[in-house]
Amino acid sequence: MKRIIITFIVLWNISCIPALYERDKEDLQLPEQFQNWESSEKAIKLQTEIWNQFFNEPQLISLIEIAIKNNQELEVLEQEISIANNEVFARQGEYLPKLSLQADVGSEQKERFSTPNANSPTLFAHGGLVMSWEIDIWKKLRNATKSAYLRYLASIEGKRFVVTNLVAEISDTYFELKALDNQLTLIQNYIEVLSQVKEIVVLQREAGRTTSLAVKRFEAEVSKNLARKYDIVQRIAITENRLNFLLGRFPEKINRTSDDFLEITLPEIQKSVPIDLLENRPDIKQATLILESRKLDIEVARARFYPSLSIDGNIGYEVFNSKHFKGTPVSLAYGLGGGIIAPLINRKAIEANYATANNLQIQAVYNYEVSLLKAFTEVTNQIVKIKNLSQKFEAKNKQVQNLKESVEISNILFKAGRIDYIDVLFSQRDFLEAQVEAFELKYSLLESNIGLYKALGGGWRGQNEQDSERKNGTF
Repeated sequence: MKRIIITFIVLWNISCIPALYERDKEDLQLPEQFQNWESSEKAIKLQTEIWNQFFNEPQLISLIEIAIKNNQELEVLEQEISIANNEVFARQGEYLPKLSLQADVGSEQKERFSTPNANSPTLFAHGGLVMSWEIDIWKKLRNATKSAYLRYLASIEGKRFVVTNLVAEISDTYFELKALDNQLTLIQNYIEVLSQVKEIVVLQREAGRTTSLAVKRFEAEVSKNLARKYDIVQRIAITENRLNFLLGRFPEKINRTSDDFLEITLPEIQKSVPIDLLENRPDIKQATLILESRKLDIEVARARFYPSLSIDGNIGYEVFNSKHFKGTPVSLAYGLGGGIIAPLINRKAIEANYATANNLQIQAVYNYEVSLLKAFTEVTNQIVKIKNLSQKFEAKNKQVQNLKESVEISNILFKAGRIDYIDVLFSQRDFLEAQVEAFELKYSLLESNIGLYKALGGGWRGQNEQDSERKNGTF
């Protein structure tokens, strides 16, 4: 009869589990290759490349090392990892027997006609071990532990993704700083050249070969570029402060050498195939782990509809008076029992938790797909940018070379009185603008290479990851 009742309760609870909502669209599939995909024999494989090998700038490598050590955001994520690790141990402890030590001492006065000698108070004492153990017959507790462990792994991937972004942002800011240094040098040199030409124009005015208009034009050009110089100085200061913030320290001078900026090269990356994003990108791995965790959470929520079996027991010594304590086995007391608990009436909370677990799983699916779309789009964009910027930079270098020659020719012709001052001014101005644009294009090209490195999942390898070794449990 008892078996029939238990079977009925189980079947009734299973039959009353509400249906889950399923999304009405197909799963997102990764394309087989990137657009504008090209391969190269000299390209490096990202799987084995770490940031201190990818970047060949000792000063930049030093800054990245400081940031990984001192950045406050990484320290915050480190605590998140510890919290997730603690949750794993907490969940794991729930499906182990709970053993505690219990001791009771007191006096009891019973009702007059209950037992013989009821009028006199009774002293009692009890001490021993108490055990309670919920048998995990539906894997509810073990699945909850697995889910917590997957969230712990996801927190590690989350930190790796932040490290990836941090390395890329520091590199971008560092190269931007070097580009601004060179632009400042160009402006200063241009102002000096203009001042020298202005002196020649002043002499020509005194000799009656030109008018004051020429002098004023050069003076105006000098003033304009002085204002431009102060703007670049301000941008350099702000960029330095932003870089120091990423390093986790107060503003200070960033030691750097900027003369070789145009000669900086980064290794060519093997673009591989989109499926490698699943192994390289920490954000995709994080989304995958969270999705697996949400699936287990549904199983945990489903198991709450089923009856739970628990075993309770105790063993110890018990006496009503210390004078009668005789030790083992006379004063030994023990008990063992089992119980089944099944939800029959208050099911609304369980149904709500079950529906929430399902919604969180669907949300995790969409987050995973967003990560895939974002990763694929980022890689595609960077491939196109690198290709176009490389061609544009090459064309800009030719323009700079031609303008350099035109400036040299214009200076010779101006001193010989063959051309007017305005031709010299325009030649110098065009040469300056072309050089500034060349440095901006170089920075954009480096930025795109770093962006591709990050988009393909580079930048997190090479850090000390002791956190990943804290929890190596198997389930």
